[in-house]
Amino acid sequence: MENQPATPPSIGQPLSRVDGRLKVTGQARYAAEHAVPGVVHGVLLTSTIARGRIKSLDTTAAEKAPGVLAVLTYRNSPGVPAYQDAKANNNPRLAGQEIRIFYDDQIHFSNQPVALAIADTLERAQHAATLVRVQYEPVSPKTDLTQHRSRAIKPQKAADHQRGQPDAYRQAPVRIEQEYRTAVQMHNPLEPHAAIAHWEGGKLTVYNKTQAPKVAQQDLMRMFQLPEASVQVHSPFVGGAFGGSSRIWPQEVAAILGAKLVGRPVKVALRRDQMFNMVGYRPYSIQKVGLGATTDGQLVGITHEAFGQTSRHEEFVERILDPTKTAYQCPNLTATYRLVPLDLSTPAWTRGPGEASGSFALESAVDELAYALKMDPLALRLKNFADMNPADGKPWSSNELRRCYEQGAERFGWSKRPMPPRATRQGDWLVGWGMSMGIYKAERAKSAARAQLFADGRLLVQAATADAGPGTATIMSQIAADASGVPVENIRFELGSSDLPPAPGQFGSHTAASVGTAVHAACTALKEQLLSLARSTPEWQKLRLKPAEVTVENGTVRLVRHPDRQLAYPEILRRHNLMGLDLTREVEPGEEQKKSSGKSFCANFVEVRVHEPTGTVRVSRVVSALDVGRVLNAKTARSQVYGSVVWGIGMALLEQARMDHRYGRYLNPQLAEYHLPVNADVPDIDVLFIDEPDLRLDPIGAKGMGEIGLIGLTAAVANAVYHATGKRIRELPITPDKLLSTPA
Repeated sequence: MENQPATPPSIGQPLSRVDGRLKVTGQARYAAEHAVPGVVHGVLLTSTIARGRIKSLDTTAAEKAPGVLAVLTYRNSPGVPAYQDAKANNNPRLAGQEIRIFYDDQIHFSNQPVALAIADTLERAQHAATLVRVQYEPVSPKTDLTQHRSRAIKPQKAADHQRGQPDAYRQAPVRIEQEYRTAVQMHNPLEPHAAIAHWEGGKLTVYNKTQAPKVAQQDLMRMFQLPEASVQVHSPFVGGAFGGSSRIWPQEVAAILGAKLVGRPVKVALRRDQMFNMVGYRPYSIQKVGLGATTDGQLVGITHEAFGQTSRHEEFVERILDPTKTAYQCPNLTATYRLVPLDLSTPAWTRGPGEASGSFALESAVDELAYALKMDPLALRLKNFADMNPADGKPWSSNELRRCYEQGAERFGWSKRPMPPRATRQGDWLVGWGMSMGIYKAERAKSAARAQLFADGRLLVQAATADAGPGTATIMSQIAADASGVPVENIRFELGSSDLPPAPGQFGSHTAASVGTAVHAACTALKEQLLSLARSTPEWQKLRLKPAEVTVENGTVRLVRHPDRQLAYPEILRRHNLMGLDLTREVEPGEEQKKSSGKSFCANFVEVRVHEPTGTVRVSRVVSALDVGRVLNAKTARSQVYGSVVWGIGMALLEQARMDHRYGRYLNPQLAEYHLPVNADVPDIDVLFIDEPDLRLDPIGAKGMGEIGLIGLTAAVANAVYHATGKRIRELPITPDKLLSTPA
């Protein structure tokens, strides 16, 4: 008799967020909201120059102000031990020397902290910060990538890629060669960066905004040369991060040093303008792409040269060339990446890090090649579909990109698209259709999870991961429900603390596959243990039941042939005089993952309307078809794609941190002038999931989906703008001035 569960699986169902009520009722505690007894407030004063040194620093008036405990500067800082040790200070995820806060009189970028006023109230700390007097010896800063491209260096942690003949595109009968640029973008999450630090008996406790509690703990252990038991990081809720909370930033170090200085817990929260050029950003890029093809559209060669920016003290590299290496079958590829060190803070991983910028250049170039060939852009992409990973020759762990193309095009109505630009007009509005593909890594990392079943049947599952907004606790509860047999409403998933079982951070689109696999392993082991205990109860032991003769349904073990004979989990525990079960499982990527190449894929279809008299662009329709493996929660997954598309609209049409390079300072460091999409900018977004499990990657069949919805979307917008207007805009964002000044 085949065992068919009477209740549907939890995985895939559109379960509402399990922590939603906590968030909407204000019970969720974010970084600056934790109730820490005796906490005092620190307010940062930051530099007004981008390069130079502090000539004089007067804190006298500030220190005498009411309620002030101290003013932290480089002169009285307790110090970060790793700052004295270049090897210990080296962040393993970057190359170079981390910025040393309150270390000396040198200024490395605008907005660098120079003082921290600490007082008993926030208002008093704010007032004290205004009383600190600083004089500088400025040096003319170098902050413009376009002006200093000649100073580019080959990064230590990014290799060039060459296969076949170098620059083979130049010998192709049909070729294009163009330069593309993307702007600096800020994360601008809803929750500003903040930290509360507390020293007690040599132990450091930090409440901060991090996407990776264990990584943050390890960084602080390295920086302050402390054992693991002496560093505790708490980040149960994260109000948006997008990669900007993936490392330790100055406000956290300031809070830690301030707490050591005054002997009290110190809270430091950044203003919105302080988050510009202090806590990471998407770096500016200049990319030159050359494509060559035969007259029937077969790619002959691709050359992609990319330039990015970094700080002078660290090398930040991103995967800007990865889409080009793997998106299309092409025998000849030349891909190079160079960095220009500038007088700026270090960039950070930003949603779709590198791939979001690189795919704009690649997918815009593919569209230009399609027009040069007089070929449909979708047909050109299908012509050059990669049956295996061109970069390493490995088979895909799964690849449903063809179905993404097919179903996305059908839903969008792509077959009705007229080939010539400027073919569709509605009054003063020109209508255009564009498309692109997206590709992003799908992998899993080592992770652990703990499962605790209590006497009343409740299940607690724990892992030291984070939730920056996509609904991690929800999908982990669903995975745990299916693996353990416990109803999802009786499960609580705990995360966001470094003392939980080690797990990777929530970035790189691998949380579901990595942590989910550990949760699956722990809860499956729990269920197997309960089944074994059930078979060994006195009344069932005499039946000599085989494993296949018992099943689990809704927290109850039943006999397959006699479903009326059952034992609930609490009863099984009681029969064995157990108060509960507690087990932990750690899992690593399997051999199957090493043998294949894991990627997520998408096909983007976009309609835009361009107001010809003013150059205003409106995205009026989007169809996003995605291959992300098994969809773990239809509701939260769809929300993820909505967020990616909205960010893509912002990146394509609005977002740009504008800098005055004379002073190395941003001109629009607030949300009134740093333009983000609002509701009026967001069109109907139609999301299609192929929902085909990838069981080579992990036992739950999920692939990464946090980033993929953004990859290529900006190019689809730009391609649609060209189709509407006949004007090719190769620099983001696509603003009215660029459209009005560009000839058709």
